[in-house]
Amino acid sequence: MNSQVPHFLKPKQAPWANEVDTQAYTSLVDLFDQAVEKFADRPAFANFGQSISFAEVERKSRAVAAYLQEELGLVKGDRVALMLPNITAFPVVMFGIMRAGLVQVNVNPMYTARELKHQLNDADCQTIVVFSGVTDTLEEVIDETSINRVIVANLGDGTNGRMLSPPANMRFLLNPTVADMLDKGENLTFTPQTMTQQDLVFLQYTGGTTGLSKGAALTHGNMVANVMMYEAVASEVTQAGKEIIITALPLYHIFALMLNCISYFRFGGLNVLITNPRDMPGFVAEMGKWKFTAISGVNTLYNGLLHTPGFTDLDFEHLKVAWGGGAAIQRVVSDKWLQCTGQHIKEGYGLSETSPVLTLNPISDKRFTETVGYPMPNTELSLRDDDGQVVNPGEAGEIWARGPQVMQGYWRNTEATNSVMSKDGFFKTGDVAILNDDGYYKIVDRKKDMAIVSGFNVYPTEVENVIAELPDIVEAAVIGVPDAKTGEAVKAFCVRTGTSLNGSDVQDYCREHLAKYKVPKQVEFVDELPKSTVGKILRRELRKL
Repeated sequence: MNSQVPHFLKPKQAPWANEVDTQAYTSLVDLFDQAVEKFADRPAFANFGQSISFAEVERKSRAVAAYLQEELGLVKGDRVALMLPNITAFPVVMFGIMRAGLVQVNVNPMYTARELKHQLNDADCQTIVVFSGVTDTLEEVIDETSINRVIVANLGDGTNGRMLSPPANMRFLLNPTVADMLDKGENLTFTPQTMTQQDLVFLQYTGGTTGLSKGAALTHGNMVANVMMYEAVASEVTQAGKEIIITALPLYHIFALMLNCISYFRFGGLNVLITNPRDMPGFVAEMGKWKFTAISGVNTLYNGLLHTPGFTDLDFEHLKVAWGGGAAIQRVVSDKWLQCTGQHIKEGYGLSETSPVLTLNPISDKRFTETVGYPMPNTELSLRDDDGQVVNPGEAGEIWARGPQVMQGYWRNTEATNSVMSKDGFFKTGDVAILNDDGYYKIVDRKKDMAIVSGFNVYPTEVENVIAELPDIVEAAVIGVPDAKTGEAVKAFCVRTGTSLNGSDVQDYCREHLAKYKVPKQVEFVDELPKSTVGKILRRELRKL
């Protein structure tokens, strides 16, 4: 570390190296090239009963890259939106985008038209690869965006079989599919790009106080660093070419993208892609087909599995680690997981802005610690008070993080970047933690006014802005409240002009304009909202009601 002053509380030694070689690869393309050469004949991804090898991923992603370059004329640095669930087309197209030197904009397929429009315009995308089942959403806003090239992905595209699924909107019926792109791209010339760790690879959108999501600009170097950090942590239970990881968390989320997809690709592992984890019986049935060694999930996913008939009958003999993130893992859930599988869930912590992992619990620690563990290698964490000063031992402070996995900044948003970066290069996470006697960090609060619903961040301002569009709403405030199923749920407090508007009206309007997990589960009407002397709504007071 290049610290010159004692700017952080020194934790106890983690059971992994303080430093790893974050320069091991010049880019993710370099990592990809070495993996496909080393593990060519091994299966890389499986989905809907079809699997493709590392060699096939190389061939298919090469065709994607050639198509993007030759057919669409895209050049290094152009942005391509990828709006797909966990299907084989995701990694195939992703690696093609990467190899062509382009920047991938990860888009949640659950987004509403409103959310999609902002993200496409903010990222200045002209090309989108969209799942056939959500083309209706794109159709609503495509004429208000810069998108002029649409490629449709069907369920079977990217595999060795075809599973036709016509677009939900017929406007895109004649658009090229990913299968078409692969067929044509195989006969086009791919021009390899010179990529460095400084080049952008992903725009990962995350919420903000303005109500509009911001794109965390992640470089090849950010991602390579986090992959190498993860290897240092997981090496004790990882064997090259012998791992099978269950990938139910969405690949458009940076946690699954880095840990499951890219890290286990580097290990020569097989990613079993779960397209619809909400179908818990189908999810459990798919798990029963594999001798899986790893899984990642959020608390609600683990809890759902534990309550699904047949789960306890699965073979957990080969399971080495279950990672938890996105939101706090509940002790009761981890205890039940221990009873079923023989081990606790290992919780970690990170953000989109940090590629994402900052801390993990050691696999060797067999306890459930109710913490997020130790800092990753090459990672400095500092607990600060509201004035930016280091707190005293045992006191709670905001986590400031510095390391090679921290983003370049927010895409074309200098003001937002400056607001979260300190002068000495620390990223201000907005999460409050304490450092316990074991040297583990425990999250105790959030400075950010956000709810975490099933692992997804919900920023109140965005929901409030939508509610405010209703004619009978005077003002609204949103908070997160405890929820047994989702960890937290969204609750809206509304001031209305009359009594004709009810809670269902508010929820129905939100469903039209927000992803499902952002819709208020509870709506309460009040005469007025608590405010400071300068008129700022005091959400902390609402939590007392």
